[in-house]
Amino acid sequence: MAAYMITSTLQRVVLVAKHASFQSRCCVVSSRVRYSTVYDSNEKTFDKILIANRGEIACRVMKTCKKMGIKTVAVHSDVDASAVHVKMADEAVCVGPAPTNKSYLNMDAIMGAIRKTGSQAVHPGYGFLSENKEFAKRLAAEDVVFIGPDTHAIHAMGDKIESKLLAKAANVNVIPGFDGVVENVEEAVKIAGEIGYPVMIKASAGGGGKGMRIAWNDDETREGFRLSSQEAASSFGDDRLLIEKFVDNPRHIEIQVLADKHGNALWLNERECSIQRRNQKVVEEAPSTFLDPDTRRAMGEQAVQLAKAVQYSSAGTVEFLVDSNKNFYFLEMNTRLQVEHPITECITGLDLVQQMIRVAKGFPLLHKQEDIPINGWAIESRVYAEDPYKSFGLPSIGRLSQYQEPINLPKVRVDSGIQEGSDISIYYDPMISKLVTYGATRAEALQRMEDALDNYVIRGVTHNIPLLREIITHPRFISGDITTNFLPEEYPEGFKGHQLTSEGRRELVATAAALYVSAQLRSQRFLGNLRVSTTPQERRQWELCVELEKGSHAVAVSRSGSTFTVEVDGVKVEVSGEWNLASALLPVTINRTPRVLQCLSRDAGGDITLQYLGTQFKVRVLSQLVSTLSAHMPEKVPEDTSSILRSPMPGSVVAVSVKPGDVVAEGQEICVIEAMKMQNSLIAAKAAKVKSVHCKAGETVGEGDLLVQLE
Repeated sequence: MAAYMITSTLQRVVLVAKHASFQSRCCVVSSRVRYSTVYDSNEKTFDKILIANRGEIACRVMKTCKKMGIKTVAVHSDVDASAVHVKMADEAVCVGPAPTNKSYLNMDAIMGAIRKTGSQAVHPGYGFLSENKEFAKRLAAEDVVFIGPDTHAIHAMGDKIESKLLAKAANVNVIPGFDGVVENVEEAVKIAGEIGYPVMIKASAGGGGKGMRIAWNDDETREGFRLSSQEAASSFGDDRLLIEKFVDNPRHIEIQVLADKHGNALWLNERECSIQRRNQKVVEEAPSTFLDPDTRRAMGEQAVQLAKAVQYSSAGTVEFLVDSNKNFYFLEMNTRLQVEHPITECITGLDLVQQMIRVAKGFPLLHKQEDIPINGWAIESRVYAEDPYKSFGLPSIGRLSQYQEPINLPKVRVDSGIQEGSDISIYYDPMISKLVTYGATRAEALQRMEDALDNYVIRGVTHNIPLLREIITHPRFISGDITTNFLPEEYPEGFKGHQLTSEGRRELVATAAALYVSAQLRSQRFLGNLRVSTTPQERRQWELCVELEKGSHAVAVSRSGSTFTVEVDGVKVEVSGEWNLASALLPVTINRTPRVLQCLSRDAGGDITLQYLGTQFKVRVLSQLVSTLSAHMPEKVPEDTSSILRSPMPGSVVAVSVKPGDVVAEGQEICVIEAMKMQNSLIAAKAAKVKSVHCKAGETVGEGDLLVQLE
């Protein structure tokens, strides 16, 4: 039975104060725009709304509800009892244990929470039950308003096969493919051959990149069919698949639509979502650098045609693939609030959650198509607890031991649902936040994103800030020449972090040396005085050795106040700063260029880990004598990874395909690990006999756990 819990007033006040301002500086609209977000206290909508979600999107919805004077109810699993969204809400109800099918997908428990709290409406956020027509039907049966489209639109657009047929009927451009459900593997191979490779295998009920595989031949079709159907069943409870032509080197551009129950529908411009990994978006921006006004209008008009064809009423997103000639094809329609909606809010001035609530209550739209502006430029980076060095991002878990959002910077918005001390668990999506920056121009928004990423402090979990920063500073991204293949094309051997230039290497070495000397000087003082009164006058010069990336640099350091002059490889580098060693951030000026580094760790042995230009670098600073002696220390022999298979991420074992004594070929599947609803096939690095198996289906494994050992 769901336990009922009213969050304490003190907890709520603290969290509301922290997260109170949704209308952040990035969403301030210039006087040229004819409207801005207004919360009319006389416009009666609902007294109480239950948010059937968790994390950042639950917090996001609550912010608007509070501005509209609406009380909120949070639902949570037992492991989320202390989550930020629970503390922000006026009331909170536990709906079950950690697994999503027993909590956030548990319709019976959520319906019970609605009855107990007397909620008049439900906002589903995105994911979970947001596109579940049965949930919407159950709400309607109890006279509870679903803040989203009606069940007909959810059903029509939620099924990719039916939505494609409806799009055709509405004169919307569609991708060539098989207009039906693929029954089995052999039929999949047959259909793929008829369409012509490459093909995209997709879950009919899917979304969010789950249940999708690209196949370039028959073998990949067989494997893709198996993995996609398993992912689809796990994520959506529906393993039906469809196959369509894969558009090579496309852009992924989507149109935000907004419609009411009175026949009015608008398109709120586009979002460029081409930077992806595993069909999941990483960086988005609005508007797109690629679209001209005519193409934008054509895409917007087709999106509205489709919305009207299914009598859509709420905020929704129509996704398109766009080729190099600006031909565009319908991909799918998401009948919910999109993850990346903040960038549309920034360039239009509209609060999409407020619009959804108004429409759900039956109010007509306030605006006409000619009222919708493109005001400035907005960019969103999805900050994940992921290891970007593993397939551009495999999930990481842990506790946020230190957490500091860069909201002190101008025109920066952070949508998050976590705080210092929060746990990133195996059970839910590993998103930490959505980091949004806004500017009058794209260049301004990009520079602010660069600064925001440098000032974002995340400790305790591995995160993808190194990848995000490399993307937004990449010359190709800056030029706007991007496709959905950007990451594999630019990093064919996988992401390796920031690659230091000779100038960057000198900057990093000089900063590490200056930091080391600052720490040495601080250790000699107590309350501003020298610890030993007989200590001779402080040194002004040091001869050091700095080791970085298997290279060694002899450096000479001299100090004048808070400024250090460091000679590295015959070149002098000037580094100045406050050198507050207790701060998470290390703002310095290097040769008159401002930089923000982070000192992640340092010890008495001279080992320092610095975050520089987004990437973590391990540096060792030694005296000349210690450096000479350390050359005689034996090196640790690295583990032979070709004979062992370790889990690259925390997750659960779905299947084990081998047993001791089996002979496997190089590249043969050994086992399948599921993490965050994504299935990952792990393969043998060489041909060998299986010596031992250390896992079985159904077990939970951690990152680095031994799975299989080969002879």
